[in-house]
Amino acid sequence: MNVTITRLSQSPDLATPMWQMPDTWPAFVAEDLVGWSYFTRIPTTFADFVLVATDDTDGEVVARAFSVPFALHVPGRQTLPSGGWGRVIQWAFSDALRGRDTDTVSAIEITVRPDRQGRGLAGRMLAAMRDNATDLGYTELVAPLRPTLKHLEPHVPMPEYAYRADDEGIPFDPWIRTHLRAGAVIDSVATHSMVVAGSLAQWREWTGQPFDTDGPQVVPQALSPVRCDLAEGYAVYVEPNVWVRHALTSTGDVPEAPDGTPPAA
Repeated sequence: MNVTITRLSQSPDLATPMWQMPDTWPAFVAEDLVGWSYFTRIPTTFADFVLVATDDTDGEVVARAFSVPFALHVPGRQTLPSGGWGRVIQWAFSDALRGRDTDTVSAIEITVRPDRQGRGLAGRMLAAMRDNATDLGYTELVAPLRPTLKHLEPHVPMPEYAYRADDEGIPFDPWIRTHLRAGAVIDSVATHSMVVAGSLAQWREWTGQPFDTDGPQVVPQALSPVRCDLAEGYAVYVEPNVWVRHALTSTGDVPEAPDGTPPAA
């Protein structure tokens, strides 16, 4: 499949079809308060860091990649935050509001249209994101990864899952594997990268599940169990992600791999 990948700042007319592109995100993910507050503002605030892929045959949008610039190497930060995806978005918007110089780019999302998945397009979007950050003068790209297959093992702690590899050291998870083959290294686990709290009625609406028992509930596409409290009438989901770091001293193609998404990237 031949595609053209364009910065949104160069083709702002792609914004509407970009948002209209179908995706496979579970409904509850959109209820994270940080994401709800900031995510849709990324294309207008950081248009140079938004990439859109269009099919060369029909011009339809088939993938998008969001990233944001932020200041990491400043007092009070220095290390990648345990708050992961949500915290780095807050840092990016805070830095933009204050006019602070930035030194690092974080991936926020790579999404491929469902009918175009499985063709290596996510890896191509990652390569384009790396190149875009380099072209804009940055030397490091970081990403809070949402591992592709972690939802199949929600009870396994993320530190155990993230570092799982075969005898040759090849990572088990396809999305982690794609990043490491592109030159990234695992930095740490973002223990509370996304937090979604809601009433039991809301969780039933978002997931179609009963939420009628206390304790951890396994929810499709959730990376960890959702904690349900019947007496108080609410449930909370705390999603861990995996921080990886890409040094951008050189660029190159990313090996093809099954499509995956970081809330990131």
